Amino acid sequence: MSKNIKNKLKYEKVFKKTFGLKDKDLKKDIKYNTIKEWDSVGHMNMIGELENSFNISMEMDDIIDFSSYKKGIKLLKKYKILI
Repeated sequence: MSKNIKNKLKYEKVFKKTFGLKDKDLKKDIKYNTIKEWDSVGHMNMIGELENSFNISMEMDDIIDFSSYKKGIKLLKKYKILI
């Protein structure tokens, strides 16, 4: 399994764990405040989980810009987590 696939699975695991989602839920573009679990507290919990899982420290602008599941994938490319 490639590093990119492993990292994508880790990314999905963080979303599922933080927001109580299932695999099928990730096929939709989940956005901030569209599910009750993704509020400001849930957002910071998710960011913390991502930073711990990938051993990164995200910039404040990226934390604020992280507004959806798909946007998160784009942002993690910046940190060379996903290609």
